[in-house]
Amino acid sequence: MSSKKKIIIGSRESRLAVIQSEIVKEFIEKANPDMEAEILTMKTTGDIILDKTLDKIGGKGLFVKELDRALLDGRTDISVHSLKDMPMEIPEELPLAAFSKREDPRDVLVLPTGVKELDKTRPVGCSSLRRILQFKEMYPDLECRSVRGNVQTRLSKLDSGEYSALILAAAGLKRLGLSHRISRYFEPEEMIPAAGQGILAVQSRSGEDLSWLAGFDDREARAAALAERAFVKTLDGGCSSPVAAHAVIKDSRIFLTGLYYEEETGKYEKGSGEAELSQAEKLGRELAEKLRRLCRQKSNPPM
Repeated sequence: MSSKKKIIIGSRESRLAVIQSEIVKEFIEKANPDMEAEILTMKTTGDIILDKTLDKIGGKGLFVKELDRALLDGRTDISVHSLKDMPMEIPEELPLAAFSKREDPRDVLVLPTGVKELDKTRPVGCSSLRRILQFKEMYPDLECRSVRGNVQTRLSKLDSGEYSALILAAAGLKRLGLSHRISRYFEPEEMIPAAGQGILAVQSRSGEDLSWLAGFDDREARAAALAERAFVKTLDGGCSSPVAAHAVIKDSRIFLTGLYYEEETGKYEKGSGEAELSQAEKLGRELAEKLRRLCRQKSNPPM
């Protein structure tokens, strides 16, 4: 019998989710030789309903409900999530305990295997309104069509000819060892990433001793996450509204770029701001309010 303390990690079933949970498992076991971690996978509602876009079936919460329940029931000790898939409202009893060092936060274009040029006669696979809005600025003539499913499912749809290209997150492809599939990176200036893109979030029950996670939490990723999520939360941006936020940290200052979209008018505004690292959340809120104000001024110009 092993006398090691066991930690159960809750994870979605997809290959990418398991790889991300393995990153946390490896850290725990390396940092705590008296512990062993085990991954418990489960299918979430968001993984099951694939024929509708997320905004039609209830948004991002669909990827976390089952994992939340397992945490609350005590079947798991922590959950590992892609931060960009986390709802903005986090239950008080299930706080985000740690943020990983950030992987590449950019969005990328993926072409079918062996193809070098974008075929403009076929649709581009993309389910995110945030990506569609910004992609249309660069390629106004191209049609975007929804694509759901895990990364491998999407790639097989692409390679079978359903789409001319896909827009995906660089982080997921890199973690899956598929960076060779990336045809073009969109710099954050061209396509502002989703809040939290590239960061893993570890969620736990409140009041638990998590000293065994010390060292996993990345200071810069935490500041970026707080700023980006504060921006989106201030604008009440769930899964369906194309809100984007991306923070960069340089010399203990944080630089935040955001995109606000007004659904009623279709107008949108991009802008940026900077602050001390300790003011990350405040910066997020203030930039959001500023962009909303600018958008309203555009919609209702003074007489």
